[in-house]
Amino acid sequence: MNLRGVTTVLLPGTGSDDHYVARAFASPLHQAGAVVVAHRPRPGQLIDGYRAAMDTAAGAGPIAVGGVSIGAAVAAAWALNHPDRAVAVLAALPAWTGAPAAAPAADAARHSAHQLRRDGLAATTTQMRASSPRWLGDELARSWQRQWPQLPDAMEEAASYVAPSCAELARLVAPLAVAAATDDPIHPLQVAVEWVSAAPRAALRTVTLDQIGAEPATLGAACLDALGDL
Repeated sequence: MNLRGVTTVLLPGTGSDDHYVARAFASPLHQAGAVVVAHRPRPGQLIDGYRAAMDTAAGAGPIAVGGVSIGAAVAAAWALNHPDRAVAVLAALPAWTGAPAAAPAADAARHSAHQLRRDGLAATTTQMRASSPRWLGDELARSWQRQWPQLPDAMEEAASYVAPSCAELARLVAPLAVAAATDDPIHPLQVAVEWVSAAPRAALRTVTLDQIGAEPATLGAACLDALGDL
């Protein structure tokens, strides 16, 4: 799949932002010749904002779509609904398939939203840092500050989002390139395997959390490598 000249819309994960998703994807996509659009989330209209970003970009022609976690799910759903407009899906760290139920990422988002409402941003950020790798704590502390005070709303909206089911992914026309971490309990490898097993044209590459922490572009490069396998 050649992305040269293709506008590629990137959607952040829950609580993350355009700065991080650009660091994860922009360098490998630029090397592939793609035109990168990293969407800045609107925490008061998280999912609608994601959809609007893809709709706007697709007004000029077919696009590639992708993202991290909830961003990957919304991108895949958009591609399913716009088979004539999506040329590829780049899905990093998909968090669940179908309804969120008790998915670890959904539980974590709900828990964080509750803490933020109860304890405020500063105290919750301190608690988050204490339980996270340093690189992740630094990243989320920055992006949470940018999205406050609507951050809990965004987290709750993401935690209730119904991702594409396996049956829906089986109808995906665009190639699906998935990157997953082998040691991420919040975004289980099994979810990535489910997505790739369900979609007609899909490939998976894996990384580790330490690799992502050392170089965020490892994540985007893994997606591009998976796309190259198709």
